Amino acid sequence: MERARSASEQARAAGESAVASIRRSVSERLADLIRSDPEWAAQAAEVGLIDRTWLDDPTGRPFRTAPPAEMVERFLERTSERRPSVLASVGLNALQALSLVRATSDEDAVPVEVTVMFTDLEGFTRYTAEHGDEAAVALVSEHQRQVGPIVRSRGGRIVKRMGDGLMLAFPAPEAAVLAGLELVDAVEVPLRLRAGIHIGEAVVTHDDIVGHAVNVAARITEETQAGTVLVSVDVREAVSREADGVLRGVTFGRARRYKLKGLEPVSLCRVEREW
Repeated sequence: MERARSASEQARAAGESAVASIRRSVSERLADLIRSDPEWAAQAAEVGLIDRTWLDDPTGRPFRTAPPAEMVERFLERTSERRPSVLASVGLNALQALSLVRATSDEDAVPVEVTVMFTDLEGFTRYTAEHGDEAAVALVSEHQRQVGPIVRSRGGRIVKRMGDGLMLAFPAPEAAVLAGLELVDAVEVPLRLRAGIHIGEAVVTHDDIVGHAVNVAARITEETQAGTVLVSVDVREAVSREADGVLRGVTFGRARRYKLKGLEPVSLCRVEREW
C-alpha cells in the first residue's frame, strides 16, 4: 500500500513539475508576442491577461508570473479565430497541454478514468506561413466539419479547439482507437492528421478535463508522425481487457519506450488497421 501511494505521489509530482515548466514556457512566449503587436496587447488587456496600465508604458514584462490558464485560453481562442498564425508564435503543443492542466479550485473533485486524444495537422504552421491566415481559417473550419461526426459516432466529444489542434474525450479506449484511425483516414488533403491517445485518471467537468493523463496524451501527440495514431501501452492493455483481447480490424505495433518532454519515459505503440 505504501509503495503504491509513493508511486502515485511521484507521478503527481512529475505531472505538477511538467505543468509548471509548460506554464513558464508559454508565459515567456506570450510576453514576447504581446510586446510585438499592439492588436494582441489590446486583446490581452480585454480578457484580463495583462494590466491595461502596461499598454501606456510597455516596458518590462506584461506579467511577472505565469498567467492563469483560463486567461491564456480566452486570449488565444479570440485571437486565433482571426489569426491562426498566433499559435505558431506561441507553440501549439505546449498550449494543448497547458489548456488541459488548469489548476482546479475544487480540491474535493474525484478523478475518474477517461480516454483522452489530441490531434493536430502536421505542417499547419508552414501552411499558415505560406498561404496566410485567411486560408488557414478556411482549412481549420473544414477540418472541424470533418472531425465532429466521426467523434460523435464513437460516443466521444470535442473538449477543446485551438487552431488546428483538438482535444477529444471518449467513454472507452476502443472507441478512441477506432475514432483515431477513422480521423487519420478522413483527413488527408492538404495536410495529414496525427493523433495521440492515453487513458488515465482525470477530473472531468462539463467543459474541461484536468489531470496528468491529459498532459501525457498531449506529449504523445508530439511524438506522433503525420497520418498515424500513437497510443500508450495503458490504452492497449485497456482495449485488451474491454474487447476480450481483440479489437476487430485493428493491430497494435511493438511497444517502444519514449522520453516525453517533462515526463518519465512512457511505452507507446502505433495502431494500424489490419487489412
